[in-house]
Amino acid sequence: MARDLERAYIPSHPKLFYVNFKPGEFNSGLVARKGFATNELITRIEGTTRGPKAYSSVQCGPGEDDHIELNSDLLYANHSCDPNIAFDLSSRDPSGWHVRALKPIATGEELSFFYPSTEWEMSQPFVCQCGALSCLREIRGAIALGEDELRSRGYVNSWILEAVVQRDAQAARNSRNVA
Repeated sequence: MARDLERAYIPSHPKLFYVNFKPGEFNSGLVARKGFATNELITRIEGTTRGPKAYSSVQCGPGEDDHIELNSDLLYANHSCDPNIAFDLSSRDPSGWHVRALKPIATGEELSFFYPSTEWEMSQPFVCQCGALSCLREIRGAIALGEDELRSRGYVNSWILEAVVQRDAQAARNSRNVA
């Protein structure tokens, strides 16, 4: 399967990254061809298409139908609880969407982002194997996390933070009504 993908693969950002194809599902990864500094804009997110929520989609807004397919090498950026990149989709104008470095990234380093930074509720929750000291173990989306936990990951899209604040305010109102 990995060999078939590798043969059909056409790089979208050949000067920035390459895909390290590995056997098995969800094992391939996106690797930096050059170094990036903290907060450096790595690339714009372009060529996306709207689509249904799926394991391969990225949420791009607060609505149930706000999902895009990346249609590029960026699809291979894996999850990490200690990410080195952010998918910033906070602009209402898709031409403002971009990927940026959260910390220094060395040539040859695998690129990863924190999935709950874009995903309210994962289409396919999974057991995380990132190995970070701060690993959450199970990734279900931002719906399962508090605001402080989300903010500690370096970057979270604005609609995710707004949804957390609304959820927590509703929970506080509900608890006052019960008491």
